[in-house]
Amino acid sequence: MTITAALVKQLRDKTGAGMMDCKAALSEADGDMDKAVEILRKKGLASAAKRSGRAAKDGVIGHYIHMGGKVGVLVEVNCETDFVARTGDFQALARELAMHIAAADPKFVKREDVPAGVLDKEREIYRAQFEGSGKQASVIDKIVEGKLDSYYAQACLLDQPSVRDPNVSIKQMIGPAVTRRYNHLADVFRFLCHRARTVRAVLPSHSLEALGRSPHG
Repeated sequence: MTITAALVKQLRDKTGAGMMDCKAALSEADGDMDKAVEILRKKGLASAAKRSGRAAKDGVIGHYIHMGGKVGVLVEVNCETDFVARTGDFQALARELAMHIAAADPKFVKREDVPAGVLDKEREIYRAQFEGSGKQASVIDKIVEGKLDSYYAQACLLDQPSVRDPNVSIKQMIGPAVTRRYNHLADVFRFLCHRARTVRAVLPSHSLEALGRSPHG
C-alpha cells in the first residue's frame, strides 16, 4: 500500500509522533492506522500526548562541560512530575542529551522550530541541483522532501541519530527512557551551547516571538 503524506499527517495528529516515525510505522503496518498506532506505542513514540490534560511541566537542567571548558551545554528536559524528574534514570537522560548536543551541535530542538525561510532556502538549493535534469516536477518535489528529511536529521536535535547509537534517534532514545518506564510524557524544551567565544541559545520559536526576536537573533 502507498503511504501518502495525508496518511502520515493523520497518524502524526493522532499520536504526536515524528513524521518519519509515523511513516515507518505505517509502512510496517501496511497502512493500517490502528496497527501503526500500536507499533508507535510499543516503541514509546506515540506521545501518549494526546492524553488529555497532561503536560510535561516539570523537569531538570542537564549540563556537560567538555574540552577543558571550551564547550559547555545546558539543556532543559521536561517531564510530568517532580518524582520522575528526580529519578536517576531521568537525570542520566538529561546528561546524555547534553553530551550529545556538545558532540552533534544541533541548530534546533525539533523540526517545527525550523523557520520557514530556512526551509525555503534549503528547498531552493536542492531544486537547483536538478536544473536541466529533465526530471518531472513531481519527481523533483519528492526528492526535495527526502533531502529535507536528511537536513532535519542534521539540524534538529530530536531527529538526530544518537552519537552513542546511530541507529536510534534522540526522540527514540527519550521514549524508552521515560515514556515506557514511567508512562510519562517527556520533552526537550530548549538548550544553550557555548563553544569557545560563541554562545548559541536554542529556544522554541514561540518563546522568541514572545521576546520580540526573530529565530535568527
